[in-house]
Amino acid sequence: MTSDGRTVAVRQDVAVRRAVSPADADAAAGVWLRSFAAALPTVVRPRSDDEVYAYFRHVLVPLRETWVAEVPDGGVVGVMVLEDEELAQLYLAPEWRGRGLGDRLVALAKERSPGGLSLWTFQVNAPAHRFYERHGFTAVERTDGSGNEEREPDVRYVWRP
Repeated sequence: MTSDGRTVAVRQDVAVRRAVSPADADAAAGVWLRSFAAALPTVVRPRSDDEVYAYFRHVLVPLRETWVAEVPDGGVVGVMVLEDEELAQLYLAPEWRGRGLGDRLVALAKERSPGGLSLWTFQVNAPAHRFYERHGFTAVERTDGSGNEEREPDVRYVWRP
């Protein structure tokens, strides 16, 4: 949604596909880093950029169900990671927020996990709360952050069909 409340359609040439290569991992990690910095400027990141790139290269892409959204003229602009019934990661390049791409990735997550999904997001991330609630997720648990690396209060959301 744009700042004036309009939804802008996702371009037709956005391809959503499984991440398979080290290049996909690096591109996805780059999106994650830019998105995290833009959306969560007050949250302390416990991992260096190099550690984030390594995690995408050695864990997320080869061992998890990792998806990327890419455009021919801009490369990877979104990343989503599913772990069984958990939507473990969903990050968009900042310039791609509000354009329907997140909606498309959540729809894919629901299709891949038709029995339901859960996810965690930080309590300070009010735009994420609105986004997930708009997609039928319900907040079921709030924590003080002692269970996450960032030590940031978070909230668990669940979607059941």
